[in-house]
Amino acid sequence: MTGAERGWLLLCADLADGLRPLTLPQVRRLRAALRRTEPDLSDPERDLNAADLRAIGLDRAASERVLRLLDRAAALDAYLNTALLFEIHPLTVVSPGYPRRLRERLGDDAPAVLFFRGDPQLLSRPAVSLTGSRSLDAASADFARQVGTMAAQAGKLLVSGNALGADRTAQEACLSAGGCVAAFLPGELNSQAPPARSVFLTETGWHLPFTPYRALQRNRLIYALSGHSLIARTHTSGGTFSGACEALRRGSGPISVRDDGSPGARALIERGAHPVRTLETLEPPLPAQLSLTDQA
Repeated sequence: MTGAERGWLLLCADLADGLRPLTLPQVRRLRAALRRTEPDLSDPERDLNAADLRAIGLDRAASERVLRLLDRAAALDAYLNTALLFEIHPLTVVSPGYPRRLRERLGDDAPAVLFFRGDPQLLSRPAVSLTGSRSLDAASADFARQVGTMAAQAGKLLVSGNALGADRTAQEACLSAGGCVAAFLPGELNSQAPPARSVFLTETGWHLPFTPYRALQRNRLIYALSGHSLIARTHTSGGTFSGACEALRRGSGPISVRDDGSPGARALIERGAHPVRTLETLEPPLPAQLSLTDQA
């Protein structure tokens, strides 16, 4: 592990030591400040010190906080050693195996720190995602299973949030058909072992419990990693709907929703999601297809 990787872990990982890591907005501001004075933090031998913090314009309180976070090497080593007991490993934004699509699509909103369990090589594969409500009718469940099976047949990584309902229905179908799965978890990574041909990931800390905020935050990662995102069923509120609305606002790649005539599906279509009535391919719709659908 390089010095830069350790630095990002010290600043942005929750090490269960009582110190809160930098938040995403604070990381954005730090990155912006560093870019004004230096190209990057990618030099593995480069240590951030008090002089650097003064030079980039951090005030005394912010500088002291950053230095406190950097001064917890023993806590980091203990945290990573415990993670190894569960075969959990870190990925930072400067790690070679960090998913390129997250960097490209999220920019400074990409998580500085991820923890994974399973096969990280899967993250470089072409990917589609399937999300949806926890409560599924028969047609929505069939749609989720079809996406999972078609992903396996097409050699695509299926990305989801591992939630009950649509997510797990698609995951199980994909794995049963010989495919591969990546799931972003909003809770403890040590409590769920991924099946073969899978990788489970979480942001900030592998020990952190589920919270609604973490569930909402992981949605941006699901959409950003996917070349095409599909939704089996949604209401007009809840995590599926809010995650899709945010992804549409961000322009996080093409998004399709099963057009079951429900208020949730219609609301997403009005916001720019592509309606799917019969699933014939997992390839994203062409712009011409979108415009013809919109005019229909």
